[in-house]
Amino acid sequence: MPRPRKRRRLRFNPHYNEFGPKGLCNVDFITLELEEYECIRLIDFENMNQEECANSMEVARTTVQKIYSDARKKIASAIIEGKTLIIENKDYNN
Repeated sequence: MPRPRKRRRLRFNPHYNEFGPKGLCNVDFITLELEEYECIRLIDFENMNQEECANSMEVARTTVQKIYSDARKKIASAIIEGKTLIIENKDYNN
């Protein structure tokens, strides 16, 4: 039986939740979870290292490393394959 998932602390909600190629009616999409968005925001936009990001989100550094890796793969896939990127809002602590 797996361990229960630890709730992440997220301090920012995106102003926009959908990004995609202009002018295309694209039915293909990739879902970026809010925790992945927050991880990208903290590391790439706020210039935090993984340890600082982990402290901010109240999770382990190894968890941040996995979230960050997954998020980058999803973003790269959306850009390269021309898919719509949707940020999914789940139940998180703010």
